[in-house]
Amino acid sequence: MSKGVYDYLAEALDRLPNGFPRTLSGVEIEILKKIFSHEEALIAHQLGLKREPYDVIADKVGLSPERVKSSLMKMTQRGLVLFKVQDGKPCFRLTPWIVGIYEAQVENMDHQFAHLVEEYFHEAGIEGIMKPQPAIHRVIPARGAVKSEWILPYDDIKAILEASKTFGVRKCICRVQQDYIGRKCDFPLDICIYFSSHEHNSRPGDITKEDALALLVKAEEIGLVHTVNNVMEGLYYVCNCCGCCCGIMRGITDFGIENSIAHSNYYSVIDADTCVGCGICQDRCQVKAISLKERVAVVDRQRCIGCGLCVTGCPTNVARLQLKPEDEIVHPPLNFKIWELQRLQNRGLINLNEKKLDDDV
Repeated sequence: MSKGVYDYLAEALDRLPNGFPRTLSGVEIEILKKIFSHEEALIAHQLGLKREPYDVIADKVGLSPERVKSSLMKMTQRGLVLFKVQDGKPCFRLTPWIVGIYEAQVENMDHQFAHLVEEYFHEAGIEGIMKPQPAIHRVIPARGAVKSEWILPYDDIKAILEASKTFGVRKCICRVQQDYIGRKCDFPLDICIYFSSHEHNSRPGDITKEDALALLVKAEEIGLVHTVNNVMEGLYYVCNCCGCCCGIMRGITDFGIENSIAHSNYYSVIDADTCVGCGICQDRCQVKAISLKERVAVVDRQRCIGCGLCVTGCPTNVARLQLKPEDEIVHPPLNFKIWELQRLQNRGLINLNEKKLDDDV
């Protein structure tokens, strides 16, 4: 069977570091048809990691430069394409499936789309996207769950928010999708926080710094895990995740992929001598790393992601987060470029020994 434009788009997405693996059923093609028009797919499949001017892209697809520019700008507004002015020219690259295109589909989600996504996750998506390393997301420990002298700068989410200037909130795409599937939790939708160090004009979803910090507190109180991009620099959002809906957390809870998310550099310790066996920590653990044995909470350290929800929820203060030994600490990549290069190498798409970090990806 000859390939169509959506097949080429799927292949282009899978060449990105984040991945978009193909399936035997071709369900990913039906997903892309829900998002991209035929002409948009024709243009988008020519994009990759390296940003290119719209006139260069126009030459590849055989359409007028102005028509291609207009289409690309519309796709940018819908989160399908990334845009940046380089050397005075608008340049574009393809947005990854996760994190990127999928998260922009909140308003596009419906019963059919939700079930297509679920089918894709089970066929190939979760494993093909969540297994490669470095992981897409990493865990940030709850505030106050770690000794202040241990907290690493890239883990201090409150300080990161305090240093930002603009803030917003958007619906959790994972819970929106699961609402159509039959959600198992009642955690709120409007709790994903995005932020920036730059000022901008008022936009829908904007909130104040105080609102953002209050949402952070609320997420911890109700038992959600803070997760961010798996880099030190350039963070711009914090998701507040549950193990039953979050696609990345489900990598652990539903698909058995232990490193679906990068664990924090801390692990839970519960004092067996003073634990009263109330079970609150077990209920709050989103990855089922805590169980009760003879009315004492026991932590499966291999499964523990170091989120600190057991600590912040313990009524008798017998749970704590312990800093991992030096030989177990894994620092996230410094920035997105390094993350992309490492991910491409681990997926066998490039050889870093033959590539310098200052080269184009």
